Amino acid sequence: MSVRAIGLLSGGLDSTIAVKFMKEMGIDVIAVNFFSPFCTCTHKSSGCKSQAVKVAEEFDIPIKTYFQGEEYLKMIQNPKFGYGSQMNPCVDCRIMMFARTKEIMGELDAKFIFTGEVLGQRPMSQRKDSINKIDREAGVKGLVLRPLSAKHFNPTIPEKEGWVDREKLLDISGRSRKPQMELANELEIIEYQCASGGCLLTDKFFSNRLRDLFEYKKDVTLKDARLLKLGRQFRLSDNCKAIIGRDESENNSIEKYQEENDLLLFPENTKGPVTLLKLNNSTGNEESIKVAATFAAHYCKKIEGTEKVVFSLKQHNENKCDNIPETIESLQAGMKEMQEKVI
Repeated sequence: MSVRAIGLLSGGLDSTIAVKFMKEMGIDVIAVNFFSPFCTCTHKSSGCKSQAVKVAEEFDIPIKTYFQGEEYLKMIQNPKFGYGSQMNPCVDCRIMMFARTKEIMGELDAKFIFTGEVLGQRPMSQRKDSINKIDREAGVKGLVLRPLSAKHFNPTIPEKEGWVDREKLLDISGRSRKPQMELANELEIIEYQCASGGCLLTDKFFSNRLRDLFEYKKDVTLKDARLLKLGRQFRLSDNCKAIIGRDESENNSIEKYQEENDLLLFPENTKGPVTLLKLNNSTGNEESIKVAATFAAHYCKKIEGTEKVVFSLKQHNENKCDNIPETIESLQAGMKEMQEKVI
């Protein structure tokens, strides 16, 4: 009877290869996929299968998916081992995933864990010292096999126990993906996700939005995090952020994110975007509303014979708000003014 192992499967090139590689070595593989609001892959919530699920189906292996929610968001706000080049707490992220995987090993009757990690490929989490730290902090020392780079590490428990033949394991290292691509061809893996994978926390522009959110909002929610993906965003004051839709789909999505204190701006005399004003409180926002309308007007269809755009303002689906005019006339803003406030 073959030994069962949990393979951490993101759906990217390396983890896909590792799963196929271990399966062909006779291991009974169960894939586990962790995802968060910051993944660039798709999941059931988006109406599409994730790349990890597609891989698992192609290889005919079971897969368990786990959403990283509020606890993950709290970790990102204050990671023990800091950030990478942007807002990516890669070491803390790996520790959280491995610790959770260790918890479910008993549930899945698995003897060890394996990943597609390659030594030296990622500057923060795939150095030897970082890998040792991650395994130690997560309590999985010796339980994690990295088959693509195994010969650069001391033998793990599955190797010592003879569940896996160390001689068949590999010694890939470095940032080049050429060895993995060649191996993918050997294993007849034709289609795979972008080799480098995808996490919004490594993206400069998304990270700027996340920093802004952490700075200006005390109690950040998953809803706040998801909203960072939408629209053109501007910091208008300590109390107000404006989010301007880029297309009809975003306009519809933005409306759904309105909360109790928030306001919505709609152009009345021309076609244009919906604007959501995220407010920490509902008072003293008159100037921010005027600025938001000016910015939104820049993206509205030009009106023949006039430069003014008239907006309606809504709160709680009502057209009139206390102490705020029901309509706002706005001239189109200059790009320099907008760039000063963009996030």
